[in-house]
Amino acid sequence: MQSGLYIVGTPIGNLSDISARALEVLRNVDLVAAEDTRVFGKLASHFDIKTPRVSCHEHNERDVVPELIEKIAAGASVAAVSDAGMPGISDPGFRLVRAAREAKLPVFVVPGPVAAISALVLSGFPTDRFTFCGFFDEKKLREDNKIRHTIIYYESPNRIMTTISALARVMPERKVAIVREITKIHEETIIGYPADLLNIVPPRGEIVIVVAPAPEHKMSDSEITELVNDISASSMKSAAADLAARTGISKKEAYKRLLNKEDK
Repeated sequence: MQSGLYIVGTPIGNLSDISARALEVLRNVDLVAAEDTRVFGKLASHFDIKTPRVSCHEHNERDVVPELIEKIAAGASVAAVSDAGMPGISDPGFRLVRAAREAKLPVFVVPGPVAAISALVLSGFPTDRFTFCGFFDEKKLREDNKIRHTIIYYESPNRIMTTISALARVMPERKVAIVREITKIHEETIIGYPADLLNIVPPRGEIVIVVAPAPEHKMSDSEITELVNDISASSMKSAAADLAARTGISKKEAYKRLLNKEDK
């Protein structure tokens, strides 16, 4: 193996999705830097990979990355893997790549499955432009709603229904796809408006949420008035921001309409 850092994609569920090149690299590098050596151990056992391994995760990167860079600089070949999918996509990996680049060391990629992209394709929503926002954060939702094209989130099954409720409040007009257990036996894609999805049986397993682009048509005055009457918030400022995000009108116009509502 040529000396350098190899970023290796691994299966997100179905072990058959691993590539022949990924197996070749993992078997022949000097060292595998794994997010969790126990998780990688299951993959290694299944495919008879006997390469030495070391943990490299978000809690020990500060100490481990310099050691790995030193080994590569000395002529070693190191493969980086996460628990599933492509390292660096909401997983450890990018700091190691950045350090290798800064040290002017060779970096190679061995592509593999990515849950976010797989879910995007499964949703049937537009793929020409999209934004991956990592794990869902309700505090950023109003800001995210300014993104008018397709949005992708990762989410935990323990919080999925709370997340759908938040989407129903802030993005009621945008369809949502809940994609779970991608490539596994119970793979499923559930699509609907957030309000409709509040009535489903809470999904289990690994979940990706894909939010469709905002509707292109402009809301009529009557539709905006209906939203004005429905919106309730702890402050006029947050109510105006909510109304602006959901209708596409300016915050100034939203504030004016809310003031008119209070005067009546």
